Amino acid sequence: MEPRTIRAAVGRAFGQPLQVEWVQLAPPGPDDVQVDLDACAICHSDISYMDGAWGGDLPAVWGHEAAGVVSAVGADVTRANVGDRVVVSLIRSCGTCTQCQRGNEVGCTTEFALDVDSPLRDGTGAPIDHGLRTAGFAGATTVHQSQVVPIPAQMGADVASLLACGVITGVGAVTNTAAVRAGSSVAVVGTGGVGLNTVQGARLAGADPIIALDIDEAKLAAARDFGATDTVNVDTDDVEAVIAQLTDGDMVEYVFVTTGAKSALEDAGNLVGPGGALVLVGMPPSDVSVELDPGSLAAANQRILGSKMGSCRLDRDVPRLIKLYQNGDLELDALITNRYPLDRINEAIDEVRAGTARRNIIEFNGNDR
Repeated sequence: MEPRTIRAAVGRAFGQPLQVEWVQLAPPGPDDVQVDLDACAICHSDISYMDGAWGGDLPAVWGHEAAGVVSAVGADVTRANVGDRVVVSLIRSCGTCTQCQRGNEVGCTTEFALDVDSPLRDGTGAPIDHGLRTAGFAGATTVHQSQVVPIPAQMGADVASLLACGVITGVGAVTNTAAVRAGSSVAVVGTGGVGLNTVQGARLAGADPIIALDIDEAKLAAARDFGATDTVNVDTDDVEAVIAQLTDGDMVEYVFVTTGAKSALEDAGNLVGPGGALVLVGMPPSDVSVELDPGSLAAANQRILGSKMGSCRLDRDVPRLIKLYQNGDLELDALITNRYPLDRINEAIDEVRAGTARRNIIEFNGNDR
């Protein structure tokens, strides 16, 4: 196979708008698949990378919540066929390293060929970084076969793309990382896209109460639609007093922090009750650190849990979430605010950055590849 020419939104400087241009996409390697993308959602993690919060190489193509149709497969691929409709995620796993054998696929330690050599090149032949292992802001992408999961023929690519990150991260933090039991009390700090899915996860787990915390009344109203039993405005309410009242003074068994804001991380520990857990879901910038009192944690028998991508195992969790969606138990459609063509990606990103959109979707067509 020869390299393909596709359109992509390329970041050439941190903090600057993306540039839509033609780039070269290499054929898939032996264990890789190439996917013609139909949709890619915009996640705050993409924006953090664009703004330079976590560093990285430039130029880059970001985007990691994608869905499309497999257009080519490598010689050793066993998990996908040409013509399959798939979700494309950044989770890349070998299945054989120690972490994968323990079921921690998001912690896979193997270095893949795509980690070493990006499949993307610009018009001069210079490499373009394969952002977030996906490079979904493009008409097509090449990823390792472990990164794709089949979806039903009748499922829209727009809603399917949400399963690549935002939904599995939020729901999985509850059901996988924390393994919340029915009847447990839950607080969710931050009700953006991941926060709403954490609320959904708590509802699916049978938690009660489910308390959503945010500074935006519109986002708190949305949290109620997704399953929150109570809401607290962090700007106007006495948060600890309200939480104590709602839990008969016990505070909360599980507090999920879905934002990377330093103040939210520092204050959330005060909401955790004895024997409870603080679950860190949101990703702060690299230079953010917080102080915690280890003596109080030990005395109260509390835990701190990190939750990367909802501790997801794609082959297990995505099919389960699809069934929940098909049965009407998982809300996906209401997560989408607007849909944009690739040429308007910067407008779509600005809405997400401003907090006026839950998830905006970039939709691709034949003119992008």
